[in-house]
Amino acid sequence: MSYPPDPAAPEPGPVYPDPPYPGTPAPPYPGATSTPPPYPGTAAPPPAYPETLAPPSYPVGAPQYPGAGAAPSYPAAPPAYPGGPQPTATTPPYIPQQTPPAPATPPEAPAPDDLDYRHAGSRIHVAAHQRGADATAIGQLAVQVPGFLVSLTVVAAFAVGILGTAIGWLVILAWLASGALVFHRPTELAFARHVMKLRAPLAEERARLEPIWREVTARAGIEAHTYELMVENSTDLNAVAAAGHVVGVTTYALNEIPSSNLAAVLAHELGHHTGGHAWTGLLGYWYSLPGRIAWAFMRGIARIAIRVASVFSLAATGMVYLFIGMFVIGGFVAAWYITVPLVVAPYLLAYVGRQGELRADRQAADLGFAPQLAQVLYHFQAQEDAVQAQAAAQGRQLKEPGGLARLLTTHPDNHTRLQALEPYLQLGR
Repeated sequence: MSYPPDPAAPEPGPVYPDPPYPGTPAPPYPGATSTPPPYPGTAAPPPAYPETLAPPSYPVGAPQYPGAGAAPSYPAAPPAYPGGPQPTATTPPYIPQQTPPAPATPPEAPAPDDLDYRHAGSRIHVAAHQRGADATAIGQLAVQVPGFLVSLTVVAAFAVGILGTAIGWLVILAWLASGALVFHRPTELAFARHVMKLRAPLAEERARLEPIWREVTARAGIEAHTYELMVENSTDLNAVAAAGHVVGVTTYALNEIPSSNLAAVLAHELGHHTGGHAWTGLLGYWYSLPGRIAWAFMRGIARIAIRVASVFSLAATGMVYLFIGMFVIGGFVAAWYITVPLVVAPYLLAYVGRQGELRADRQAADLGFAPQLAQVLYHFQAQEDAVQAQAAAQGRQLKEPGGLARLLTTHPDNHTRLQALEPYLQLGR
């Protein structure tokens, strides 16, 4: 398309044709033979349109697109996908040799939540005492007084004899004040983590544990945040009341038993806390620890002396035994008020521990968990019966504990505990 000449323009020169549209070959300039002249001010020729360029040459051996040449070669037997071309008579179908996948393991069903949340969303009463010390706790402290006196003697002899009088008395006072750490929550948590191997619950564990714990504490009138919930990685059905504020429960109890039974277990541990069994037990153990260490050291020295004497002669061994016997008898005669309670203390502590377990059971029954606690005790008894049956099937006989061993047991047997729950079960509580 050409435009009309402008009347005001000078005399027109030669008329050139309009530039061609893209895609059509452009006519040569007048007098040109092969290529057009360069543009003014440039040395290189103008770029040609894409249609005038030769197609790029691909590297030799590069794969060609489908339809442009030979098809790419696939493995000899490619798998046939659903809906794809069917194999021909000359090409046998490819059957992959694959191991059938193992059946998916269905997720374990969570433990049933059958707890009666009677206090959910309602106002609860608050007990006058969040924790205390019942007769069992007081008896536990009284039994450990001889051990405390022995430990005090050991600490005083070590501190004053080695560090001097002034510094020695500071050490003694610091040891006496250290019992307050039983009620220091960071110290308790460190004790629970490093000594008892407890940990903080995970998010999903806390989501299951806290509503049950709130119901248990609500029935008892206890503030739920008074105690710290922790978890032990264990396949046993168990729980523990530790120090002054820690309640631990195993992963088995948390994940495998119904919520009502878990509540009964937690109510039992709460009974240990409210009765003072946990903090008095730990306090007595702490103040008797120096005496225990000194006793273990003396026993080690006695064993070494006997072993060394046995190398020389039988007479030397007899002399060592005689010396040890005279030392023990002298201790009984000179300080019978200390040595006799020390010998009797383990049996008294075991008896007090059994009474504490029965009191904690009654605490759980008073909160309405007697049937659920009985179910847990039946579970324990079934486990013991299964172990005995397995031993009998293998021709073995389990050794029953003797009389003294039974006196050192800190937990009553299951039949005794079930019998103590009978009044609550008959009342339907």
